[in-house]
Amino acid sequence: MPIANYGVLKGTASQRILATKNSEHFQILVNVGDDPHRIAINTQSSEAPSEVLFYVVDDFRHPITDTLQQAGLTSGFTSLPSTPGGIALDFIRGNLFDPAQMTPLPSSLPGDNNDLNDRLDLYVQQAIHDSDAVIYAFGQHWQDSGGADKYFPAIKPSTGIHDIHMNQGNKPGSFFKDNGIYQDGGLIFHFPSRNRWTAVFTAFQSQVFHTDDVTGNPVADLPPGNPGDPGQPETDTPVRIIAALINPKGNEVGAEYIILLNKSLKAIDLTGWQIADKLKNKDMLGHVTIPAGDTLKITLTGKGAQLSNKGGIISLLNKEGLKVDGATYTKADADTEGELIEL
Repeated sequence: MPIANYGVLKGTASQRILATKNSEHFQILVNVGDDPHRIAINTQSSEAPSEVLFYVVDDFRHPITDTLQQAGLTSGFTSLPSTPGGIALDFIRGNLFDPAQMTPLPSSLPGDNNDLNDRLDLYVQQAIHDSDAVIYAFGQHWQDSGGADKYFPAIKPSTGIHDIHMNQGNKPGSFFKDNGIYQDGGLIFHFPSRNRWTAVFTAFQSQVFHTDDVTGNPVADLPPGNPGDPGQPETDTPVRIIAALINPKGNEVGAEYIILLNKSLKAIDLTGWQIADKLKNKDMLGHVTIPAGDTLKITLTGKGAQLSNKGGIISLLNKEGLKVDGATYTKADADTEGELIEL
């Protein structure tokens, strides 16, 4: 059963409390005086190994930033449907980042910039001291029946958002019931005065990055070459999406195409592979082989995957339906007609 009350909290930060041995969450106070909330971020895992996987995109360029601005969200919590094509996060299907880039970090260590407390605080402090900065926190919302919040008494009753981490790929056990698609947590910071977005993503080392497309449960019996642990995600497969013609001249239907690269020294049979868009519309590749060390042009039919000029995602799935590679592009990328976009 997926987590309850999934959505996004929009706010301006005013205070923070670092995680400690006795309190494993990094706490952020937002929207003081106007629907105050607490953001609670896990800095260690209750399942071994305890170190949390962390990745930050300092200059985050993804179509979701355009979607967030166009949504016109008000301050406070907004419930989100766990469906493709909207604001809901999905680490696997949303092509938000390359999981291979995630690094395990301890909650707290002596020294500077060497633990999760330090790395989170770097961006939270920027948000606190920038009057225009906005935080978008994705996760599960809660509100207690009464009583002031134990961390920030200005919040009464205690209200906030947690599960600010990947919420799928949990193996059978305590958190298996929380699995679901399009319900991952994360922090996205917007600094309008700098025209800059920054995104922070975390996951637990006990989770896997190949999940069922309906339940979000780990995919059982992964085929060779598709291990599901975060240390060896889809990027181990040698076929890449390297470019696409998103905006053909005259917006001609059926003229969109994608360029794939085979990095290996042997030909790869792509029979049964698929191209998927942000709404999970798909084009089947049919009987086709990509030569060793070569590229292959895949022309879309116009009836399956669609490459929107407003920004989107492109995913390459193998015949088992597992993601091999993913790419994103923004509306700005697609503005020019008739030019390939490097991905």
